[in-house]
Amino acid sequence: MAEYLASIFGTEKDKVNCSFYFKIGACRHGDRCSRLIPLFIFFSPQTILIQNIYRNPQNSAQTSADGLRCAVSDVEMQEHYDEFFEEVFTEMEEKYGEVEEMNVCDNLGDHLVGNVYVKFRREEDAEKAVIDLNNRWFNGQPIHAELSPVTDFREACCRQYEMGECTRGGFCNFMHLKPISRELRRELYGRRRKKHRSRSRSRERRSRSRDRGRGGGGGGGGGGGGGRERDRRRSRDRERSGRF
Repeated sequence: MAEYLASIFGTEKDKVNCSFYFKIGACRHGDRCSRLIPLFIFFSPQTILIQNIYRNPQNSAQTSADGLRCAVSDVEMQEHYDEFFEEVFTEMEEKYGEVEEMNVCDNLGDHLVGNVYVKFRREEDAEKAVIDLNNRWFNGQPIHAELSPVTDFREACCRQYEMGECTRGGFCNFMHLKPISRELRRELYGRRRKKHRSRSRSRERRSRSRDRGRGGGGGGGGGGGGGRERDRRRSRDRERSGRF
């Protein structure tokens, strides 16, 4: 019996836990869901969810005085999205750890709109990111981040949307993942490969240096505290006024 329950845990056959939450990391019923939303007791996820942080300018385009909607071109929208994606991706890698995958939802339903999913290589980086992000702001709004069970985005995304055939539009309950430009993908992931090679060489140099300098003197350190405090203040001001 225990083996059977373990085999159906988080699947559609599981009548206790919310299978939809396991699949896409969000449930359209929210707190009203009749099934349990799991606590992360049995596993430690690599993925975090940053809720409702991306705002598609085409969805929030203003209406002019004569009642006409101010259109945003596809080129402008892609530039806006690439800029957003690069900023968030870079911030995650520089502050918390290596990112394996990052995806942004272009859905309109409340439980998915503007959601950003970041899958880190290490579980401890995901935990660190959630703790820190919940004390930060983005675009003048407080950030709401949580650990997410999503690891396979192929299962979470809408296949019909990928083929241009989704009849539910933005209110589909599966992820409509917004793609970045090819140029940005090459830049972000190419940069990461270069960083890996650089880190490897740096580790080798440090190792050789330690071997040569064992028994050598220690250096002094104090100072710098005031500078660090100023940097923290500037960072908080930046977050509250706009971007990260």
